[in-house]
Amino acid sequence: MIVSPPIEALKPELVRIRHQLHAHPELRFEEEQTAAFVASYLQESGIEVVRGIGGHGVVGTIKRGDSGRAIALRADMDALPLQELNGFSHASQHAGKMHACGHDGHTTMLLGAARHLAAHGDFNGTVHFIFQPAEEGGAGAKKMLDDGLFERFPCDAIFGLHNWPGLPAGNFGVRPDAIMASSNTFEVEIHGNGSHAAQPHRSVDPVMVAVQIAQAWQSIVSRNVDPNAAAVLSVTQIHAGTAVNVIPETAVLRGTVRTFDTAVLDLIEQRMRSIADGIGGAFGAELRFDFHRMYPAVVNHPGEASVAGAVMRAVSGSECVDENVPRSMASEDFSFFLQRKPGCYAFLGNGRLRTSQAASDRPSYQLHSPLYDFNDDILVTGVTYWVELVRTWLGSHRNRGCGS
Repeated sequence: MIVSPPIEALKPELVRIRHQLHAHPELRFEEEQTAAFVASYLQESGIEVVRGIGGHGVVGTIKRGDSGRAIALRADMDALPLQELNGFSHASQHAGKMHACGHDGHTTMLLGAARHLAAHGDFNGTVHFIFQPAEEGGAGAKKMLDDGLFERFPCDAIFGLHNWPGLPAGNFGVRPDAIMASSNTFEVEIHGNGSHAAQPHRSVDPVMVAVQIAQAWQSIVSRNVDPNAAAVLSVTQIHAGTAVNVIPETAVLRGTVRTFDTAVLDLIEQRMRSIADGIGGAFGAELRFDFHRMYPAVVNHPGEASVAGAVMRAVSGSECVDENVPRSMASEDFSFFLQRKPGCYAFLGNGRLRTSQAASDRPSYQLHSPLYDFNDDILVTGVTYWVELVRTWLGSHRNRGCGS
């Protein structure tokens, strides 16, 4: 990878910023100090800033030349409700809060790109730097859209980047179609008839109903979904009872469904509801079934994915870019942006996964692990990608027509 001297010179500052953000994580809807830092840093770089979009969202804008073309780059800012177990000096200083998904690194890379482009940006058009709150389950992207993001900051395309443990550090992954799954949650509340555990014949046992429903649901993916389609149905919670000798009145099932295809999701929801109603009726129980569609699948646009792939190859070399990277069943609310604008979401390798046998180059823990940390060595890679993407998409002000 070739990094320009000005970007390489930024690395100590980028590491300092990333460590500062990591040590002071803020959860979704609470990113007040993070947003203030981001806005201040952009303003110090001479960038026009608007705050308070969709909550604590921040947008910085740079315009050069006379082109009407515009590109948007997005980073997420929020942390997770997780107790960090790392012992290094920049570990979280706030109990129960941790940057376990690398949003501290995402924010830092976009800040670095903004500062570099403000000082050295030879492009013809407009760049919007979008710093989004509440990605972790808060649908912050949708809240920014509802607050008029694209009306207030028009763009031709939007791009996002997520660090990815399992990819070698500095490698890229992208694909021209669905890259991450939709995220959906469900809850079933079962109402039976409680009794003494020694007299089960006097009960309508909601625990037994819950167990039967959970087991029957596992046939949906294996027997109703086309084997060529990808889907996950996971029951992650069963709550019932308070004593070993009491059959309770109620039981609750919760979990998640992940798919890439809306038709598959429709099928799964319908079958879940039908199976739950049928089993509940057979046992004489009443139940309430709720299914909540949170984030749509992240579906890249082929043209924008092609441009992103070309930039990745220029930054890291063809051997370090997978343009048909395996899809992930994880989810991302960047999907809301891609439903409104052409764009591309991609992965930047955080390092090979750490295992008990690992002796690789700075192996990485998985996302959402209490031992995870963003790899500082890829900060300049991410900055370089953003800078070159802007130059490729908008073209040079001195050489008009490039990238058009």
